[in-house]
Amino acid sequence: MPMSVETLRQHLEEAFPGAEIAIEDLAGDGDHYRARIVSEAFAGLARVRQHQLVYAALKGQMGGALHALALETSAPAKEG
Repeated sequence: MPMSVETLRQHLEEAFPGAEIAIEDLAGDGDHYRARIVSEAFAGLARVRQHQLVYAALKGQMGGALHALALETSAPAKEG
């Protein structure tokens, strides 16, 4: 069974409180999403590590309930 956008958002919000999260259903099937996440949790981390944190937040559902997830991750831009 595909993962709903609400379930995906819930997992991400639990893992990255206060993050700016935008999710787009790419195919309209609940199985292919794009997620843009801006979180302080990503500050100073390599892109690969950022993505690993996102996959961990999905609690093993990547490749199962969630077939494909295109990720854009970053830390908030510093002002000043």
